[in-house]
Amino acid sequence: MQKQLDGCRWLYNELLEQRILSHEELDVSLSKYHQLMFLPELKRENPDLDQIHSQVLQNIVDRLDKAFQSLFRRLKAGEKPGFPRFRGFHRYNSFCYPQSGFSVVDTRLKLSKIGSVRIKMHRQIEGKIKTCTLRKNASGDWDVSLSCEVEIEPSAPKQEAIGIDVGLEHFAVLSNGQEIPNPRFFRKGEKALAIAQRRLAKAEKGSKERQKKGKAAAKIHEKIRNQRKDFCHKESKKIIDQYQYICVEDLNIKKMVEGSHLAKSITDASWNQFRQFLTYKAAEAGRKLGLVNPAYTTQDCSQCKYREAKKLSEREHSCSQCGYKATRDLNAAQNILALGLDGLEAIPRSPRL
Repeated sequence: MQKQLDGCRWLYNELLEQRILSHEELDVSLSKYHQLMFLPELKRENPDLDQIHSQVLQNIVDRLDKAFQSLFRRLKAGEKPGFPRFRGFHRYNSFCYPQSGFSVVDTRLKLSKIGSVRIKMHRQIEGKIKTCTLRKNASGDWDVSLSCEVEIEPSAPKQEAIGIDVGLEHFAVLSNGQEIPNPRFFRKGEKALAIAQRRLAKAEKGSKERQKKGKAAAKIHEKIRNQRKDFCHKESKKIIDQYQYICVEDLNIKKMVEGSHLAKSITDASWNQFRQFLTYKAAEAGRKLGLVNPAYTTQDCSQCKYREAKKLSEREHSCSQCGYKATRDLNAAQNILALGLDGLEAIPRSPRL
């Protein structure tokens, strides 16, 4: 599989060079279909490509074309362009069978031009398998992702609605007063990671010892990433199973971490991943997800809507107008629920106390 991955990386770089030279020297923009026509010529130039399934090679052309489409989209939107770059050994880690050339039989995966590979199934396959993607992670292990076409059956409808305020002291506070503790997986694994990275830094570059130490550090990163993912899956599933209307803040995480002394804690909390899981699970279950502008949700009183500025260190809400008292996060969650239900035009809310 590593030989196949190396061949895919060579093809990607070759196709990227074609596009660059064609634009700079001939002032011609190559399309996806032009480059698909070049594949037989590139196979003659590099015979190793004959050992890779034809649809895998075609998928590389498609992957590069999507990279350029994203470039043009960012340019049009006035964002940072991010021109597609050549991929080194550690910067190209996957290839895909987009339609055929693979099959799953019991605990083995049969791949065209590779053979039969024993796999560990993490869940039962449902529906019709559409694509098969093989990815080599930083620790050197291979992961297989099978995308399947499945008939979705919406869950039984609920009546309850909930507002969710994510934070750092608690991972999230719900508008009904429930608190989800912040697991702080990175903070817990930070000491072991620091030791592994110091050992890596001391190892001689290019040596087998450095590769060994690098894999040890990568495995710690992978464990933290898997812990976050598992936590977000479980907590989002609990919310989807219980509530019909779910309201969350539409946070710009990227902007929040830029130059912030809380950047590490915000990243460790994995708010964005949590919202992504809520979004797709809500769509599958037939739930309604409302995104709320986070402006003033902590400053407005959830009962009388009086706005009063608060410092970040102030963790209690005490309204000087109506006298309502609650934790800062609970008050924000109640505001998020009210704004979200207005946006969803959902069930009427009960009168404020």
